Parts: sequence; structure tokens; C-alpha cells
Amino acid sequence: MQRLLVSSAALVALAATAPRAAAQVDTTQRPGVSVRLNYDAGTRPGVIVMPVRGADGDSIRAILQRDLDYGDRVNVIIGSAADVPMANGRINYKLVQQLGAAAIVQATIAAGGALHVAVHDVVRQQVLTVREFPLSGTPGSPPWRLAVHGVSDQVEQWLTGVRGIAATRLLFERDGRVWVVDSDGENARPISERGALSPAWNPNGSALVYSTLDDAGRQRIVAQNLDGGARVLASSPVTNLSPTISPDGQTVVYAHGEEAGVDLYAVPFGGGSPRRITVGRGSINVQPTFSPDGRRIAFTSSRLGHPEVYITDADGGDPDLLTSYDFGDQNYRSDPDWSPDGRLVAFQSMIGGVFQVFTISLRDRSVKRLTTEARNEAPSWAPDSRHVVVLSTRTGSRQLFVLDSETGRARQLTRGAATRMPAWSPALVRAP
Repeated sequence: MQRLLVSSAALVALAATAPRAAAQVDTTQRPGVSVRLNYDAGTRPGVIVMPVRGADGDSIRAILQRDLDYGDRVNVIIGSAADVPMANGRINYKLVQQLGAAAIVQATIAAGGALHVAVHDVVRQQVLTVREFPLSGTPGSPPWRLAVHGVSDQVEQWLTGVRGIAATRLLFERDGRVWVVDSDGENARPISERGALSPAWNPNGSALVYSTLDDAGRQRIVAQNLDGGARVLASSPVTNLSPTISPDGQTVVYAHGEEAGVDLYAVPFGGGSPRRITVGRGSINVQPTFSPDGRRIAFTSSRLGHPEVYITDADGGDPDLLTSYDFGDQNYRSDPDWSPDGRLVAFQSMIGGVFQVFTISLRDRSVKRLTTEARNEAPSWAPDSRHVVVLSTRTGSRQLFVLDSETGRARQLTRGAATRMPAWSPALVRAP
């Protein structure tokens, strides 16, 4: 983050003036109107989040600042420069603009614990939009924090035209169980039985699927609501791995192994008889991922004698090689994940004996390398189709890192025991 410093003596303490400033919001502006902030293309507008009064104000402000920073689309101004200068109870827009800010986020805790938010356009010297957001749960609890993250995402949409990704969570495997963690790395906790692998979300983030090995040695595909209530969708003594759920939430596709290879199968999410999708003729076909419209599936296949990423119709027809085997120094591409906007597929490729993460365009098959440092694998897209979570050894142990695919910025998400197999949720707080 850029830290802009000015003399604190030149600033008026907000604590004494915030209520008065909030009262002077332009009430002719229809609450909730999404009017995008104007700023130069290719730049990140400077944004100040004003102090929030009240017992939980500091926490709210810190979450908003961190979320906007992690979104990588604005420059969050912190330090003494974030104490917005006031004149006669009004924001001094001209001085704020000199501090490098294009927008101000002003939040006030309203009656009943709701959060009243006004976003100011500094250049136009007016309020951009206003909305009040309910905050569920007790302050600091996971539901409360998720609600505040939802506020951040809406503010980012007002500022940039793109909704943020703060109100999301990620699944991963640790110590033989599926865990879930907030997008900012908070509230990590296990949610599955032991022996669970390869988690994937359903389209609204209320449930997941994973594979597991039971005490009798049977490999199962399990569906589970976040609040519990697991049920078995497939079970056999042979391979059942890497499940994923279709965008409409109705179908689970997974890898099922027989003596003559491993192929993709589909089973209704509500339970039912499986049906075969791929005919691999003895090859290994695993790690399916749906296109956003649900019409196609990308997956890893060994049908060329080594792993490559293929695309097939959702019913198994018209299989096509996606990754060319003429780039890189080793013929090994795997673990695809289709971006939510449908433009790219992220995957891992073996380079010099170490996995690195790439993307490939569905339009022209152009390839972009995202990682170079240490070992990086198992990419999973955020809902904004810009950020990717990867498993990386850059700190010495296997931890999750979030990458900005446009700038290359990386931030560590998990700490502690080693992790595997991340999966990024959809947006968990919908746009109003």
C-alpha cells in the first residue's frame, strides 16, 4: 500500500465531525445507485476509508481497508493522510485531492448495528452513492465479518465497476480433512470427516463435494452442506476422485477408475445412478472443471501417453486437446480450472522438474506464465477471474498464496500445517 503522509496538525480530528458530515450527504442522490468513479485508464484510484466511530468501528475500518487493498484495483491510502481534512464540518475535497485520493469511503454505524456507507467522488466534490447494509451476527463472528466483506465488495464495484472478492471463502485439505478459510486468511477451521480430499464448491457456496476413503477401504464421493449433513454419492473399492459440481448445481462429475483406466462419470447431486462421460480406452482422465455455461468440461488426460489438458462437451462428445505439448521442457500439464468469465483455463505445468502455474486463452490458445518462484500448483480462480489461489512452497512449506494474474502480486493466505487442493468459492454475499 502507498502511505501518504501529511502533518497531523493540518488535519481536523474526524471523531468530532463524522456525524455532522454524514448528515450532509446529498439526499437527492437515490440510495444504491451504482455510478462508477471516473479515473484515468491504467491507474489505480486513491481511496481513503474514513475512521468509523463506535465500539466496532476500528475493526470495520480495518476490514474495509484490507479488502480494498487485496482487490488490487485501488490504492488504499493509510496513515495520517487517511484522516480526512474537514472545513466547517464538511469534507475539504480540494485538500483531499492533493493527498492523492479520488474517492472517500465514509461509514457510520446506524441504529440496530447496520452500516450506513457513503462514497464520495473527490474530483466531482460530491457523493457518488449511498446505501445502508445490515450486519448479521455478533461483532467479530464469521457471519458478521462476511457481511462487512460484502460491504467492501459493493464499494469496490461502485469505485471500479467490478465487484470485489472479499465475501468469499476457500476450501483446502490439511491433515486429511477439508478446511475452510475466509478470503483474507481469517477463521480457518476444519469442516469434514477425516480422509477427505479434493474439495469443490456448489454454485451458491452452501455445500461442497469431496472424495474420501472409508474404514472399509472404499473410495467415496461425498456431498456435504456447510452446516453438516454429509451423504455418499458414489462408493466403490476402486478409484473415485476429484469431484466437481456443474454450474447449475445439479450434477457432480468425478473420476472413476476400473481395471482399464480412469474415466469421468456424472451423478446427480441429489443422488442417483452414475453415467459415463469419457471413453479413455485405458488412459487416466481426472480433474474435471466446468465451463461457466456448463456446456463443456476441461480435464486432465494421459491419452497421449503423458498428462495434458483436454476439453470435451459435457456429455463426453468432441474431445479436443487444449494444451500443446510443444512448450516447456517436459510434457506434463494438469489440474485445470476454468475461469468464471470463460476466457481462460489455469493449469499447472512441469518446468525443470517443478510445477508452475500458467493460463491459456480459450480464444487464441495463447499461454501466460504466472509463477516462477519455488513450486506452485493446483490453481483455482476467484469469482473476479483475475485472482488465482495456488499451492506454493515459496515459504518452505506447502501454503496457499493468492496471485493477481495481472500484476503478479502475491499474498500468503494460510499458515501453519501444510495445505493442499484449494478451491475458491463463488460470491457468498450477492449484490443488492
